[in-house]
Amino acid sequence: MITAWKRAAVALALVPAFAMAGSPALADPPVCTAPVPSSTQPGYTVADPDCDISGTPFVPLAGARTYTGISAGAAYRIEVPAKWNGRLVVYAHGYRGTGTTVYVDSPGLRAHYIDAGYAWAASSYATNGYDVGQGVRDSYAMIGLFRQATGRPARSVIMTGASMGGHVTAVAIETYPRAFAGAMPYCGVLGDAKLFDYFLDANVTAAALTRTPITFPLHPGPDFEDRWRASVAAMLPALGVNVGRPPELTAAGRTWSDVVERRTGGSRPGFDSAFAYWNAATSLAPLSDMPFLFGLYPGLSGGTADIAPGNVTDNRLTLYRSTDRIWPTADEWRLNASVLRVRHTAVADRGLAGIPRVDGNPRVPVLSLHDIGDLFVPFSMEQIYALRAAAHGRPFVSRAIRGVGHCDFTQAELTAGFDDLTRWVYTGHRPAGDAILNPKVVASPAFGCRFTRGAHAYFVAPACPA
Repeated sequence: MITAWKRAAVALALVPAFAMAGSPALADPPVCTAPVPSSTQPGYTVADPDCDISGTPFVPLAGARTYTGISAGAAYRIEVPAKWNGRLVVYAHGYRGTGTTVYVDSPGLRAHYIDAGYAWAASSYATNGYDVGQGVRDSYAMIGLFRQATGRPARSVIMTGASMGGHVTAVAIETYPRAFAGAMPYCGVLGDAKLFDYFLDANVTAAALTRTPITFPLHPGPDFEDRWRASVAAMLPALGVNVGRPPELTAAGRTWSDVVERRTGGSRPGFDSAFAYWNAATSLAPLSDMPFLFGLYPGLSGGTADIAPGNVTDNRLTLYRSTDRIWPTADEWRLNASVLRVRHTAVADRGLAGIPRVDGNPRVPVLSLHDIGDLFVPFSMEQIYALRAAAHGRPFVSRAIRGVGHCDFTQAELTAGFDDLTRWVYTGHRPAGDAILNPKVVASPAFGCRFTRGAHAYFVAPACPA
């Protein structure tokens, strides 16, 4: 969803339809100019694709050539190595809030793509917000823009994206199955509207465990945000959760932690450190005065994610568990009897409107990575996709990373994932992954050790076997 909430008021801007730069030795860095009005979205502006949002000029890597421009209200970047292998990577960025300036940035594996002979392309998308459909359209358009800008078509295309960009990736390869040879979503929203169900789950169970009355208005009034603040203020001391610092959990808070663990992927190593990390983090503006998960309550937007045609969340049939026993305990039955139940009025869209559905029916190899301690876009997204892909008999490899952050991957982890995916695509050799649907494997103290490369701050668990 987000790579960061960047609301910098940096003056950036327009370039010609196809601006081309050579190596840094042959061309001076571009001068950043101010955002220009969007040609497709009233009220939007488009930032200069020749500059990062920080104001740093975008210049080619050594030996590469870049192409930048604005097309159909979206900024784009393209980079081609001197020894191009004829293959293209299209990168989809994550959620950027609801501001009205769109901007393009470069993928984290940019240097690796160029070193390996791959060209890459990325779009700002013409809109912000959780607009996956627009992300799909604009990312797919990069294939044609690449051919138009460089004068050469790509022989094959890999789709990749982080967070909301993972949702874009999963939908793109199903919407345009002949356009892509493989895909690498990471930290992705691979369960479509199930992400928003999780946000609902975390909040309604916290309320039930603390006996705090809450509502879920389909059309929240202007006073609901303040009413929600008052509800959260009542829950926090009963849970032992503190704003901006680690929790000191009460009995109710420990039960809530157990419930959240099971709603986000099951018992697994490092969860206590993940729960502490995310509850010490403050939420996104304008709700940065409360712990992270409470600012994501879907009732604040009527369950629409500010883009769907109605409430996409539903927990009428959800059985909340705090233990792994075969049969629910008396306390679990009491929790389920007292939790607020919500009925959806909209569902994940079969097309590109609202929250687009991910069928889990890719026609190409898909390799994904996810932090097992991510409680923003939780690890359960991988399991949902794995179940859907298995139902369709489609190839999917998932790798668990021992981190607590969102999209907290090392370059080594991402590089290994990309190289193994492309080897799979071009040789047919399917790479190894983790058995993420096996609860015993997930609960093992060594889960995530196989593909974790390097240290991840704040993740605390037994050390991996030597």
